[in-house]
Amino acid sequence: MRIGNGYDFHRLVAGRRLVLGGVEIPYHLGLLGHSDADLLTHAITDALLGAACLGDIGQHFPPGDPQWKDVSSLLLLEKVCTLVRERGLAVGNVDAVVVAERPKLAPHIPKIRQSLAGVLGLPLDRLSVKATTQEGLGPIGEGQAMACYAVVLLEEAA
Repeated sequence: MRIGNGYDFHRLVAGRRLVLGGVEIPYHLGLLGHSDADLLTHAITDALLGAACLGDIGQHFPPGDPQWKDVSSLLLLEKVCTLVRERGLAVGNVDAVVVAERPKLAPHIPKIRQSLAGVLGLPLDRLSVKATTQEGLGPIGEGQAMACYAVVLLEEAA
């Protein structure tokens, strides 16, 4: 078994869609980034890469590379899942927590879990997505940014 962790942080800005786990969340601000800036998917992707000792998301999908401009982060996750399988590994489970003051994410979590489970090839009972706040402190608490932490377990493929 191998364990990996991932982290991502993005500013919230006007004029961008807010996408988490491949799901567009209605909100007047979105995450700033080169791709769709889906920080939940990015954190999970980085955790997978770390557990498989395959570097990090920036090495595989450089932020300055035009082919990744505004791309769905689910595509990046799919590509990394393929790399993980090629190493003879399978995803055992995923646990992620999104840190955001607003919008409230709880109503969207079931759809987010379905979206990610489809790409990861996991049953829902092996994919946890949670949300918490920063209690009004710092840039996240002031509604200027969001962050995400993710942990994955990889197992040798059967």
